[in-house]
Amino acid sequence: MKITYKGDYALKALLDLALHYEKGLSTINDVAKHIDAPVKFLEQVLLGLKKGGFVESKRGNIGGYQLAKDPSEITLGQVIRYIDGPIEPIGCVEKGYSNCSDLRRCIFKGIWQKVAFATSDIIDNITFDKLRQQINSSSKVLTYSI
Repeated sequence: MKITYKGDYALKALLDLALHYEKGLSTINDVAKHIDAPVKFLEQVLLGLKKGGFVESKRGNIGGYQLAKDPSEITLGQVIRYIDGPIEPIGCVEKGYSNCSDLRRCIFKGIWQKVAFATSDIIDNITFDKLRQQINSSSKVLTYSI
């Protein structure tokens, strides 16, 4: 699995929208500023995320972007696969692969299957709501008084 810049910005943009989920629409300029992304590139990323059903947009002076569904319903795995494709480290591990004549004797296939499974197990169980909660709990400052 390789995360492209487009994938990285997509994940960061969705996290920013998740952090502002209850507040309504976010402008593209605000998202770009929060995630340190070029606006023109972010436009392309958000358009792709809109086509994928991850975000919604509204035009006009009071327009912007918001998540299309609750942050608890969007996983890292869904976004990574949508933007950057399969997460398997090599093609022979993907379902339906038949381009290798050595597939049955290949000692490496089992290893790559374990890598793919471990990766899936992690990214398919992390939602943007979990990330949002993690950020919110880590930003709380402890105050002690005597």
